Amino acid sequence: MVRHDLLDRIRRQLDELNRSERKVADVILADPASATSMSIASLAQLASVSEPTVNRFCRSFDAKGYPDFKIKLAQSLAGGTPYVSQAVEPGDSATEYTNKIFGATIAALDLARREVTPERIERVVDYLIQARQLHFFGLGASGAVAQDAQHKFFRFNLPVTAYVDVLMQRMVAAACHTGDVVVVLSWTGRTRDLVDIARLARENGAVVLGITAPDSPLAAECTETLEVATPEDTDYYMPMTSRMIQLALIDVLATGVTLRRGEDFLPHLKKIKDSLQATRYPLSGRDAPR
Repeated sequence: MVRHDLLDRIRRQLDELNRSERKVADVILADPASATSMSIASLAQLASVSEPTVNRFCRSFDAKGYPDFKIKLAQSLAGGTPYVSQAVEPGDSATEYTNKIFGATIAALDLARREVTPERIERVVDYLIQARQLHFFGLGASGAVAQDAQHKFFRFNLPVTAYVDVLMQRMVAAACHTGDVVVVLSWTGRTRDLVDIARLARENGAVVLGITAPDSPLAAECTETLEVATPEDTDYYMPMTSRMIQLALIDVLATGVTLRRGEDFLPHLKKIKDSLQATRYPLSGRDAPR
């Protein structure tokens, strides 16, 4: 269970902070739950300090920056509700748990954005753009993300599949050839079957891309990875922010592939969108966006 370590530490170190950092601490300690959903600009304004001062305060408590600090703060507010969310108390009202879930998600997405490097994105897009066929593998919550990826990538005029069954994943990996690309999604990177399947796909000539945890067994088996470390413990809580980060990364990669295809590819995407027009009721009084 997560303890109140961060808040206790802030209280213990109040006398060690300089005057400006003390102002930041006072605002946070006065209403830590609200602080988890504040922007850095809002917190700086309430504390009458600059944004760099807020960042300096956060780093003094072992955070990489303000988004990382907000995640740690949300965790420190409570032990969480087991198997639901580490940011939510069992007795929270609808207002409280709604704000906490949205706040934790926004902070986690911002932290992930800072951790993923453009160079890695470019390398992964390089592999995707050269794929002869593309397979997405995931289990549990990551399986739903794999299916979303198939929905995005089928538009690119290449065979795309998504598998959420371990036996099917293993058979497809065994049938892979040079030119195939397998994208394996696993937040922990410790699922034994997926690690074995990634190894099998590479042994048969496929490029294996991982969206997974840094330094994990799965990452070690991949050709290239997008690695994001956030505090959500999916062994104990329901996957929430982790799933949102995976979905955002899939959107980033699909955007990268689209831009690489160039403007000549846009009529193809328009044709797919136009095929849906007849299936929808029009919005009365104005043209509906497609």
